[in-house]
Amino acid sequence: MKDMKELSGKVAVVTGASKGIGAQIAKQLAGGGASVVVNYASSKSGADEVVAAILQDGGKAITVQADVTKSVDVKRLFEATKDAFGRLDILVNNAGVFNFTALEQVTEQDFRRQFDANVLGTILTIREALSYFGEGGGSVINLSSISSINPVPNSVVYSASKSAVDAITKALATELAGRKIRVNAIAPGMTATEGLAGLGVDDAAAKTIGAGLPLGRIGKPYDIAEVAAFLASDRSAWVTGERITVSGGQR
Repeated sequence: MKDMKELSGKVAVVTGASKGIGAQIAKQLAGGGASVVVNYASSKSGADEVVAAILQDGGKAITVQADVTKSVDVKRLFEATKDAFGRLDILVNNAGVFNFTALEQVTEQDFRRQFDANVLGTILTIREALSYFGEGGGSVINLSSISSINPVPNSVVYSASKSAVDAITKALATELAGRKIRVNAIAPGMTATEGLAGLGVDDAAAKTIGAGLPLGRIGKPYDIAEVAAFLASDRSAWVTGERITVSGGQR
């Protein structure tokens, strides 16, 4: 960000922020001056590392464990945010899961796991956040995917869940506009994260894939975090209901 303190005085909650894109968004918002709640479901060590990095750079951050698919956990997440920082201005719904499998292998359990994390979790966090945004409103940033519009084979459940995130974004942008709450989505393309490595895409494969994209490389978490910082800031004060593709031209 050009103005590294444009988020001073603001408070952000970033779900699923113990690694990957979520971790980088948390660091980026903290670098802009925001106080950041680093949420995690199970990776306490990862969340602690993110907070340690923010504190080392002079920022403010805490970790809060919460499973976004459970209302009681979500309630505790925002209560802890208020206790620590007194307010809420920014919510980044990054927490999510994925599983790529052929249609014949899709199970009810897998469907519910992905839709609970990616869809229900997004709805529950936004619903709870309404009680904490002040009169000045706030910014909600949902993480979608290019797969929500251009799904690849073996992604039927994941792609459907991200299409739902797009719909949630547009519906709530209209519903919450009167409260000065902006709701936008970021749709990343292939990005170098632990999750991508878990799919068997090593550095060499990522370089080969990236060479075939219009901008010549796959994404980095920083690429996504830069857009999140824009949507969190007052520079995007007249932007709502948008799905911004950040993919280096990948479709």
